[in-house]
Amino acid sequence: MDLEPLKREAALRAVGLIESGMRVGLGTGSTAKYATEEIGRKVKAGELTGIVGVATSEASEALAREVGITVEALDPRPLDIAIDGADEIAPNLDLIKGLGGALLREKLTEIQARRLIIIADHSKIVAQIGEKAPLPIEIARFGFLSTIERLRQIVPGGRLRQPGAQPYVTDNGNYIYDAQLAVGGDIAALERQLKGTLGVVDTGLFLGMAERAFVASPDGVRELGR
Repeated sequence: MDLEPLKREAALRAVGLIESGMRVGLGTGSTAKYATEEIGRKVKAGELTGIVGVATSEASEALAREVGITVEALDPRPLDIAIDGADEIAPNLDLIKGLGGALLREKLTEIQARRLIIIADHSKIVAQIGEKAPLPIEIARFGFLSTIERLRQIVPGGRLRQPGAQPYVTDNGNYIYDAQLAVGGDIAALERQLKGTLGVVDTGLFLGMAERAFVASPDGVRELGR
């Protein structure tokens, strides 16, 4: 079954929470793009006014400008709402994000959102974090092999993201190490341990941040709350 129409419907449900005058975090990825496009449509149609977007990647900023959304840089002011996708969604709405490579800017933006709304398809639902997706960990380029050795003491499985001859480089000029997590255990403690590892910039664990999720499945779009 083609889930794209349902993913778009999930995005439209999320955009329905946006009101005129809001500052909105604009997510990155194949599902989040539907939300950005719908916000742009509503702005052009006059259904939403005074909207300011804060983009979570260079790609999402380019799309936002293309569809007519005013974009500003992230600053200390809070965002009213942020809408983004996820790579894993646990029952308590803890998330893994970052397979698209934008995890640092996503987290920096979305931690300032009063409401974080997730849109995804049903394949992203898991019973426990680490069940399906690797955990992206953004690391500094300088000394990255040493950083990876330190990470392997914590999460033995994983690899440097390298889609071609050279490693993948984030918008921030860093590399990404995709770690394979053991299912179970204290995920919050693991997050603290990873964040305390020299050379690690941030991880794709988004814990306790999402308010709700709209999830597309063959049966339609369902809403999950924390």
